[in-house]
Amino acid sequence: MSEGIEGIPQTAEQETKGTKEEKEALAAQEAAGVEQTGVSGHAPRAEHADTHAEHSDTHFENPLRDPRDRRLPRIAGPSGLVIFGVTGDLSRKKLMPAVYDLANRGLLPPGFSLVGFARRDWEDQDFAQVVHDAVREHARTPFREEVWQQLAEGMRFIPGDFDDDTAFKQLRAAVEELDASRGTSGNYAFYLSVPPKFFPKVVQQLKKHKLASAPEGSWRRAVIEKPFGHDLGSAEELNRIVHDVFDPEQVFRIDHYLGKETVQNLLALRFANQMFEPIWNRSYVDHVQITMAEDIGIGGRAGYYDGIGAARDVIQNHLLQLMALTAMEEPAAFDAASLLTEKLKVLKAVRLPQDLGQGTVRGQYAAAWQGGTKVRGYLEEDGIDQSSTTDTYAAVRLQVDNRRWAGVPFYLRTGKRLGRRVTEIAVVFQRAPHSPFDSTATEELGSNAIVIRVQPDEGMTVRFGSKVPGTSMEIRDVTMDFAYGESFTESSPEAYERLILDVLLGDANLFPRHQEVEESWKILDPIEQYWATHGRPAQYASGSWGPEEADEMLARDGRSWRRP
Repeated sequence: MSEGIEGIPQTAEQETKGTKEEKEALAAQEAAGVEQTGVSGHAPRAEHADTHAEHSDTHFENPLRDPRDRRLPRIAGPSGLVIFGVTGDLSRKKLMPAVYDLANRGLLPPGFSLVGFARRDWEDQDFAQVVHDAVREHARTPFREEVWQQLAEGMRFIPGDFDDDTAFKQLRAAVEELDASRGTSGNYAFYLSVPPKFFPKVVQQLKKHKLASAPEGSWRRAVIEKPFGHDLGSAEELNRIVHDVFDPEQVFRIDHYLGKETVQNLLALRFANQMFEPIWNRSYVDHVQITMAEDIGIGGRAGYYDGIGAARDVIQNHLLQLMALTAMEEPAAFDAASLLTEKLKVLKAVRLPQDLGQGTVRGQYAAAWQGGTKVRGYLEEDGIDQSSTTDTYAAVRLQVDNRRWAGVPFYLRTGKRLGRRVTEIAVVFQRAPHSPFDSTATEELGSNAIVIRVQPDEGMTVRFGSKVPGTSMEIRDVTMDFAYGESFTESSPEAYERLILDVLLGDANLFPRHQEVEESWKILDPIEQYWATHGRPAQYASGSWGPEEADEMLARDGRSWRRP
């Protein structure tokens, strides 16, 4: 056996206890380094928890890390996540698997803690089993026992209703216990995965039981799922209630589309390249189409969906955010304040059609054959009233009144039971002002376009004209494709992985602020008010691309919808 300095044996088994504890404390403060292939550390011992908390700093900088080295990922410091409504589909299919995937990639601290709050008579081990099953079924990365055991040690469950003071007292006790046993340093994010009507009650209970106030040197954050109100008035009231408990910079409103790799690549495409920016304006762009299509119906969500509809559910948040990112000017820096400034400029410059009857369309899917299966129409779905006027399809034409985009229409559409599941942004360019070729040579030629595919095949397509091989001059559309799956060896993380990590890091770049939410409602409210007093939604066959009225809306402008 070899011996080191002063005869200490150099074997793992005989490593000194002090060395182990030093390593564990360092890991809990900053799990920095290349992506880990395993997480096997243990929580700091309870008797050293006070010392750990005293030296922990939420702004800890690793002295060995060069900020220019992009190989090292950003890793969350000591922290925990409390999920309200942890038994719901979102939590089971997205949130809990995302937490595991972050841990599996080495991006969470060894002492990370996960607390569930719901109306179930569960013990901690029952909750851990639910998380285990959700991870096994939905996680993106392979299941590894050592990662799971590390996570499971920090899981707690609190049973109770949102107006149950006893339950919130138990939650506070659990948070304090995890501070001591796991070294979370008092840093917690509260994720409200609950129906919007419960938002006020939950945040008020957090304030009442002093859970919203962070100890000195720590942070507390609230994460809110959409919808953020159902109109401008309700959104302003919700913001007032939430901001009475949490400061605006502590509130993270989740729009999972902004966590998708391709949405962020839109900013890289525009502002990191010189070849696109000179033509990204009214001098070259004919129009922009932003589409979010689903090939499924409402399923069992009648209680949530009826009365809300496609426009409130998708256009108010997802599509207006995509529009703002497409149309915005270059921000001074890639930070939350600079992005907010530029996106707000776009939203404030949006102008509605003068005639809402001509510039907007709403529809409901009708029974038809889709994918070889006979499907029911919206009015035939369980729990839907026969007289319902809720829209399952919505299309609007908007203008952005500024120097860059004056006169360029933005067409936004979304719908259920459409031809396929796809989300894309298509920037369609003007035709060449003069063509030296005769009309027969270019009859197969369409407009040039840049298409950013947000889902499901993340990437980008550039469409342009090229000569067909042969002796005659014939020009036809061709495409160049960039796909994330083919160009990079690393797969894109799920949107919720990125967003949860950003919440823990305090990075608000990808989260809409309350000003954006309110401006978006100012755009949509007049449309909803017009629809409420003008007829019923048009019917369209399930599996089609929407009602004929939507095609007619573009035809009046001399344009047509893209077929994704």
